[in-house]
Amino acid sequence: MQSSHRPCNLLCPVAPSAATAPRPHQRPPHLLGTPPQRLLSPPSRHTQTRLLSGKTAMSTSSSSAAAAGNPQPFKLILGSSSVARKNILNEMGFEFQVMTADIDERSIRREDPEELVMVLAEAKADAIMSRMSISDYQKEGDQPTLLITSDIVVVHEGIIREKPNTKEEARQFLKGYSGGHVSTVGGVVVTNLTTGKKLGSLDKAEVYFHDIPDEVIEKLIDEGVVFRVAGGLLLEHPLTLPFVEAVVGSSDSVMGLSKDVANKLIHEALSV
Repeated sequence: MQSSHRPCNLLCPVAPSAATAPRPHQRPPHLLGTPPQRLLSPPSRHTQTRLLSGKTAMSTSSSSAAAAGNPQPFKLILGSSSVARKNILNEMGFEFQVMTADIDERSIRREDPEELVMVLAEAKADAIMSRMSISDYQKEGDQPTLLITSDIVVVHEGIIREKPNTKEEARQFLKGYSGGHVSTVGGVVVTNLTTGKKLGSLDKAEVYFHDIPDEVIEKLIDEGVVFRVAGGLLLEHPLTLPFVEAVVGSSDSVMGLSKDVANKLIHEALSV
């Protein structure tokens, strides 16, 4: 299912000043000669849906009621306090309420980033559901209620990067990205609280950077927002954006919630 908001598969922001712009040989090999607005589609396996529990999922080709301007035929709970994820759901036209999982994410460890984000997204859903009276959402005739939870990690040189804990760690992360690239791996889980159906899916993206000046890195650290996002990665921050060379994948995925994946899972969770 495609979201009505088409993701930007190759984001080419305004280039930084000549002093910081990369030399030709610094450009990632597979982006050499790429036209500025060429669309690169990530492999379909990145958004393959997994049925985690409940009935077998069925795909649907119907348009989003929210996107069509019709009343939303279900209730939606976002299991996150993330400002970026709230903004993404707002951009998609959904009405939703917010609940937080309040789990110790660092107590859950996996070596595989794909497995880690899915386990964390499921753990967040389970934690929120444990505080609910699920029978209240299963009354006959009521609108279905969906819970959406997600997690994202940054992978740099094969190492999983989560939220930095210290200024030195944040500085190490950001300097490592300068002139290089990182991958993001996101896991999304949608649970239909009315039927018990739970679906999950992965999404990936890559971000390529120009050289980031030390003074920009220090300003980002001083602001403190880098400590609230995976890998300290702030794609659309006004200090960061001029030094983003390209995004392969969707920018909303990098920011924590793929619109395409969320839309697809919501529709499949509502199917019978």
